[in-house]
Amino acid sequence: MTAAAFDLGLAGQTAVVTGAGRGIGLAVTEALLAAGARVVAGTRNRTGALDDLTGGGAELTVVEVDLATPEGPGTLVAAAIERHGGLDVLVNNVGAVRPRVDGFLATTDADWDWTFAVNVMAAVRATRSALPHLIAAGDGRIVTVSSVNARLPDPLVIDYSAAKAALSSFCKALSKQVGAQGVRVNSVSPGPVETALWKGTDGVAATVGAGLGLDPGAVAETAAAAAATGRFTLPSEVADLVVFLASRRSGNVTGADFLIDGGMTDTL
Repeated sequence: MTAAAFDLGLAGQTAVVTGAGRGIGLAVTEALLAAGARVVAGTRNRTGALDDLTGGGAELTVVEVDLATPEGPGTLVAAAIERHGGLDVLVNNVGAVRPRVDGFLATTDADWDWTFAVNVMAAVRATRSALPHLIAAGDGRIVTVSSVNARLPDPLVIDYSAAKAALSSFCKALSKQVGAQGVRVNSVSPGPVETALWKGTDGVAATVGAGLGLDPGAVAETAAAAAATGRFTLPSEVADLVVFLASRRSGNVTGADFLIDGGMTDTL
C-alpha cells in the first residue's frame, strides 16, 4: 500500500481542540499535528507537555481559556479564525468528573451546574461559535469526546453520566440538521482511559478509594477488569479514532457514536 493511501487529508487544515493540555486532548493535538493540521489548542492552564509539541514545523497555537465559562469557547474559536482565517475541524474534548461517593442526595444544584457547564455547555458553545465557519469550509467536521457512561449510567458519577448522555444526544441531533450543509458530526465514547482523570492524585481511582476506604490501585484494577481486554484504553488509541473521524478519510460517516472501551459495554 502506498503512502498516499494513508493520507488523512488534514495537511494545511485548521483544527480547534478543547481541553488540549493533557490526556486525550493532548494526544489528539499531537496526532492532528502529525497529520499536518494547524491546531489551535484550548486549555485552562498551559502545560509543558503541550509546549513540547511546538517546533519541527508544527503549527500549534495555545490559547489559555476557561472553557466552562459562557465566553470561553467563543474566545477560543475567535482566536483560531483570527490566526488562520477559517476552520475545518472542531474537536470537543474538554470534560471533567467528580465522583459522588456520598450519593445522589449530597449532589447539589451547584454540582450539577458545574458538571453540565464543563461536559455539555462547553461543547454546545464551542459548536455554536464554530459552526458558521465549518459550514463555510464546505466539508467541516465535528468530533466530540463523550463517555461510555452515556450508555452505562453509574451512581458514583450520576451527574457526569447524565451530562454525557445529553452530550451524545446533542451530537446526534445536530448531525441531522447540518449534514445537508456539508458538516459531519460524530462522537467517541471511551471507557476508562490511562490519564490523570482516572489515575492522577485527584483522579477517579483516588477519589473513590478515599471515599469508600479502598486502595486506588484496586479501584483502577476493578475498572480495567470490567473490559474484555482487561486494561485501560490509551490516550493515543482514542486520538487515532478521533483524528480518523476528523479527516476526509471517514467519508460519509456522520451521526455515529463510536465506543472505545475494550468491550466493557456488553449490549448491541
